[in-house]
Amino acid sequence: MELELRQEQQLSMRQLHSLRLLQMGRLEMREYLESVAQENPTVELELPHEEEPLTRQAERWLDRWRWLEENDRQNSYYERPNQEEEDSPMNRIGTDGGLAETLESFLCRQIAGLEVPERQRQLLYYLVGCLEDSGYLTVPTEELAAGAGVPEEELRRSIARLQTLEPAGVGAADLSQCLYLQLQRIGDDGPATQIVLHHLEALAKNRYHQIAQTLHISQEEVRRAQQRIRQLDPRPGRQFSPPEPAPMVYPDVFVVEQEGEFVCDDHRRPAPMLRLNRYYQDLYRQTDDPEVKKYLAEKLVQAENVLFALRQRESTMLRCARFVTAGQQAFFRDGPRALRPMYMTEAAQALDVHLSTVSRAVKDKYLQCRQGVFPLSYFFSAPAPDGSDVSRRAVLLQLRELIDGEDKAHPLSDEKLRCLLEQKGCVLSRRTVAKYREELGIPGTAGRRE
Repeated sequence: MELELRQEQQLSMRQLHSLRLLQMGRLEMREYLESVAQENPTVELELPHEEEPLTRQAERWLDRWRWLEENDRQNSYYERPNQEEEDSPMNRIGTDGGLAETLESFLCRQIAGLEVPERQRQLLYYLVGCLEDSGYLTVPTEELAAGAGVPEEELRRSIARLQTLEPAGVGAADLSQCLYLQLQRIGDDGPATQIVLHHLEALAKNRYHQIAQTLHISQEEVRRAQQRIRQLDPRPGRQFSPPEPAPMVYPDVFVVEQEGEFVCDDHRRPAPMLRLNRYYQDLYRQTDDPEVKKYLAEKLVQAENVLFALRQRESTMLRCARFVTAGQQAFFRDGPRALRPMYMTEAAQALDVHLSTVSRAVKDKYLQCRQGVFPLSYFFSAPAPDGSDVSRRAVLLQLRELIDGEDKAHPLSDEKLRCLLEQKGCVLSRRTVAKYREELGIPGTAGRRE
């Protein structure tokens, strides 16, 4: 028998409650507090009268920016486990602490059990934080390596190690690699592997004859391979996805103009009132029954943890909102075209918190201003790649507006679009304009001519 001495940091229930509440949206938090109040008799909950959900006009404002979120996958931050603040609580959870299983927790628990050097373990945690909900790892390797401060070759080895974990296909860069990893896991080296690597587009168009000729097999073999491919999971992280949130959106932050400056209006932020029941507090101090005293002690500790987490959530979210408001004055004055580049790392440094704290604080939170209603995360946008002081999202917006307003008989070339954007203060290369146009799914001049 061998004795092993190692140091571990265990998160308290109070810390777990703080992490959980911080990343909750308004509706999810309300439901959670209601469940706590029903289950814990020492808690009294007073919910504010909620304002009406967003009007149809406000919903259209929100929908208008969602396409930017879909096209903005080049975030300037990666939410990775924070050793000092939370020591990766995902290592410990399945249902521990009341947290539901997620793709991140499932992978982190696997990583915690791997016999790998600690440096690689931390890189694996980092990569898990960069995964999309689908399980894909679409951020370029060089960008990931730069963010982690390691050589690209070392990061590639860690990506390869990540791809050996469950569910099969996780960590893939695209659909082709995702399906290939799953076929390799079951030992399939037949036509299906060649098809997913080189002929997926042809298969989607049912071009069996073309594939059969290229691979020198029969069309029947192509169809059998197609059946095998259909049994694979194109989005391995989907099984961990939470239920679809309610379609209603309630703003968490209101920005108003006061004496020529835009500020957060704290008076328009109704917050739940949670307090301890005085009767049960007195009963705990006065009772001589050990069972009653033990029960009330547990419930009072739980209530105090929730109270602490609720105060922390409100404070952190408001600090992040004030940082955004102060840094995006031009946006609130002139609209989305004036959105300036802003990184979550800036907010983390200014607020003296970890990057993951900022990420959780803005998750599923909404800001309302005279421009409309926006996700709080919308204001964190990378700059255009050519050194412009305009955010990438602002450039995408202006580019789409230029193309939407063009003469369809004489569509604008990429060079002309570049010149028009330059006149608006967005100095980009023609190649970058073409890249952004393609990201928006907009064809070239020939494809837009009517």
